[in-house]
Amino acid sequence: MTNQNVVVSDANMAVAVAVSGSSIFNTAAQKPPPAPGTYITLSKKKFLQNLDINSGARINAWVDSMRASSPTHIKSDDQLPWTMQHPSALDLFEEISSASKGKQIVMFLDYDGTLSPIVDDPDRAFMSESMRATVRKLARYFPTAIVSGRCRDKVYNFVRLAELYYAGSHGMDIKGPSKGCKYKVYKALLEVTKDTPGAKVENNKFCVSVHFRRVDEEEWTELAKRVGLVLEGYPSLRLTQGRKVLEIRPTIKWDKGKALEFLLESLGYANCADVFPIYIGDDRTDEDAFKVLRERGQGFGILVSRTPKDTNASYSLQEPSEVMAFLRRLVEWKRLSLRRQFRMRRRLEEIKITI
Repeated sequence: MTNQNVVVSDANMAVAVAVSGSSIFNTAAQKPPPAPGTYITLSKKKFLQNLDINSGARINAWVDSMRASSPTHIKSDDQLPWTMQHPSALDLFEEISSASKGKQIVMFLDYDGTLSPIVDDPDRAFMSESMRATVRKLARYFPTAIVSGRCRDKVYNFVRLAELYYAGSHGMDIKGPSKGCKYKVYKALLEVTKDTPGAKVENNKFCVSVHFRRVDEEEWTELAKRVGLVLEGYPSLRLTQGRKVLEIRPTIKWDKGKALEFLLESLGYANCADVFPIYIGDDRTDEDAFKVLRERGQGFGILVSRTPKDTNASYSLQEPSEVMAFLRRLVEWKRLSLRRQFRMRRRLEEIKITI
């Protein structure tokens, strides 16, 4: 068993979290997140119901879902009502800042499609230097975490900011056996997809991703069948879908929503009434986090999308450039707020001295 210590820090805090990952593929009841500075053990969980990936109906539904999760155009008839339900976070920034007044903002950011543009080659999803500088400034004022489906090491290599909290593989990016069943699935997927032009298999430690961004849509059904055949022999794994990516994960109840709750717990904000989490993401997998925020009645989710989608997010932004503009505005708002507070304290001290 390998343990991984993660250090979370900002201007006022440093929290060490130890994560134990040997039982990630086991199957029994999961304990709630621990107090900050302790160990989390993802223990056994009963198997979820297997996907019936052999039937033609299942494959067809799978491919339809692949298309739905990767829209290519905007329906103008749906644009107005959707934007009314999920208005621009930039246009209503004052509403968001007013709701967060007097509370501790904690930032959660997806990477692909949020901090970097979606590109054909996932290995070249680089963030701009201006975005990196913006996120660095953001972390000076707010505890900030990157929550991604990619492995933590890969996301860190893209971002390269030591002051952030990185949660890879949807919060499951912890040390564990590298030659377990998931590794075998990874090798098998490499084999069955090697003849599919544009397909790319990515090993994310506790999640295997099959990217089909560069695969012709006519090949999606065959690709789905091949992935399904591999999964037949691994009932301890399940398939989920993101933005032009198929993801194979352990059948434990863990997702970006659970990761968000664990991160809040680790930072000491789990039961705080004055915490204000903001989660920004573009993928279907981010919906778990958006849902958690709605259920908690704290903070907001912001969906990054040009296309109307069913979402639990409260606000929307269209692309990474708008995300950067929003983050910059948030930093400036906090900077000015702190300056006003400093001037007010100084004024009160002067009054006391005069009296």
